[in-house]
Amino acid sequence: MLKNRSVPADTILPHLVYEDVAAALGWLERVFGFAEHFRYGDRGCRTQSLTVFVEDIDAHYQRARSAGAKIVEEIHETEYGERQYGAEDTEGHHWLFSKHVRDVSPEEWGAALSGH
Repeated sequence: MLKNRSVPADTILPHLVYEDVAAALGWLERVFGFAEHFRYGDRGCRTQSLTVFVEDIDAHYQRARSAGAKIVEEIHETEYGERQYGAEDTEGHHWLFSKHVRDVSPEEWGAALSGH
């Protein structure tokens, strides 16, 4: 599987979204010892999302669509080098399915890198 410097995981990548990103990150670092790697925006609207990496993203997308999945983000290539699509499960949980298609430096697309 191709590696992509803009996406740090190869199996599942959790996304947590907070109303006040800076305050939440400060708390998570202080209380749990977490370290920020990338920041994608300033505010959010969901409480969570998961990215699952799959080898054949197009076949996975077709299977999900054919089986009646609620597609909330059509398959596309991101500026940070992923081919992905988004779907919701029966309880409304948000899932991103993705495949690395390009190795892109976070600086190339404007990610805010942490100092850790």
